[in-house]
Amino acid sequence: MKGKRDQIIDTTCQLMEVQGYHATGLNQILAESGAPKGSLYHYFPEGKEELAAESVARSARVIEERMRTVMAEIDDAATAVITFILRLAEQVEASGYRAGGPITAVALESASTNARLREACDAAYQSWQSVFAEKLQQGGYGEARARRVAALVIAALEGGIILSRSQRSPQPLLDVAAELELLLHCPPQ
Repeated sequence: MKGKRDQIIDTTCQLMEVQGYHATGLNQILAESGAPKGSLYHYFPEGKEELAAESVARSARVIEERMRTVMAEIDDAATAVITFILRLAEQVEASGYRAGGPITAVALESASTNARLREACDAAYQSWQSVFAEKLQQGGYGEARARRVAALVIAALEGGIILSRSQRSPQPLLDVAAELELLLHCPPQ
């Protein structure tokens, strides 16, 4: 059973993914989490910014765990990366195009104005990039190229999510998967 702190963070994760950082208010978080007002400042004395940074970190860990699960299930690096993208496309579609980019909105809204949230988003993207880079290295890519290709995968994923949500179609993510599959099946150098 989750405690109030976890309920507050989980609710914040969900709300920020759907509506972004600025549109997510503390009163809405409290109402939807069922937490009393005093508990928010008890657990997060620095307020919304602290809560948002914790929520970004939680979302990042959840996605990283999903990535690592898929990477562990499939031996071939290219197939593992593509499988993750295809599963993500299914999740985005199943959510009614409301979910799929838990960090994106926060990164876009706050990267130039809030160092704490920018750093939390950067840490999230770096952790995801490292998962793909590790798998690509296991597949024969050199360290530098694996890192660059992993950055490309993250950038393509984020862009694909934005396009899929905007178009209300999984096709952009399916296109990302198809093009990355061609790239990833080229011999690593």
